[in-house]
Amino acid sequence: MVKKIILYFFVIVFGFACKVDPKINAPLPTNNLVEVIPQGWPKPNYTFSVNTISQDKFALGRALFYEKMLSIDNSISCGSCHQQFVAFADADHGVSHGINDLLGTRNTPALFNLNWHNSFMHDGGINNIEVMPLAPITNSVEMGEDLNNVIAKLQASTKYKDLFNKAYGSETVDSQKILRAMAQFMGLIYSYNSKYDLYKRGENNAQFDAAEQRGYSLFLTKCSSCHTEPLFTDFKYRSNGTLINPFINDIGRAHITSEALDRYKFKTPSLRNIALTKPYMHDGSLQTLNQCLDHYTNPITDTINLDPLLKTNGIAMTPTEKQDIIAFLNTLTDYKFLADKRFADPNIK
Repeated sequence: MVKKIILYFFVIVFGFACKVDPKINAPLPTNNLVEVIPQGWPKPNYTFSVNTISQDKFALGRALFYEKMLSIDNSISCGSCHQQFVAFADADHGVSHGINDLLGTRNTPALFNLNWHNSFMHDGGINNIEVMPLAPITNSVEMGEDLNNVIAKLQASTKYKDLFNKAYGSETVDSQKILRAMAQFMGLIYSYNSKYDLYKRGENNAQFDAAEQRGYSLFLTKCSSCHTEPLFTDFKYRSNGTLINPFINDIGRAHITSEALDRYKFKTPSLRNIALTKPYMHDGSLQTLNQCLDHYTNPITDTINLDPLLKTNGIAMTPTEKQDIIAFLNTLTDYKFLADKRFADPNIK
């Protein structure tokens, strides 16, 4: 009996001695937070001259970006629809997908290089990055919440009182602090290290292969009027002949301006990281880059305000030319940005 007791004691002690230590998750980095203007790029529209950069403000902004308390039922965050692995677009839905499984009418845009934008949303309804989060937060089919309720929920949270105190020297939560912290996080999401960028800067011996080089030359001839380097957008509003859904009848920019000349015009999207951000067009109606290029070579519907550049039978491209252009578009994927842990969800270790 004594031997059994000794053996039992030995097993317990040995078991505890050999127990694997719990995994300790290192905090996500908030280092190297600086305003960036890549070589050859224009000056951004938004700078951090007032909203001064700090690690604590950035950490607060990141927490808020991924915080589900910003939605009325605590089920949806900005990060739910803007996913880093697809350039902060939405990998799962053609149109926005919000509370109670409600669907919007427009595709979720990718988020990067936002400081250069002079307006936001497909129709340009928001004109400043610092107020951009208000649109999804208060939209009835996205997050469906009221900003005052958001403030009350955050103010009641020990976690957020600590984060606001670190960022602003006070536990008091208010709308300006929320929006500026989120603007700091989103404004520091830069994408400028794709193969294309390395090639243009002459770094790491980056070279285009034959198809990519042909595609680049074709792109400059056929696509760059609207998708202008280096940001690959002209930030203008255009009607590209996408078929009008009669059940939605989304009139685009005219929602904001009430101008007849703006009907069915939508903001030109950036083509950076385009290989990852399907589905395409403002309504998520096209699934592949091949379909996008086919759209411009097939007879284009002469919709109201169709862009003059498309009036004469669209854009001529052979099947081989389309494949070369797609090869070039693939060089716009920025894998460094996609894997940057500073932008990752702090709730997932």
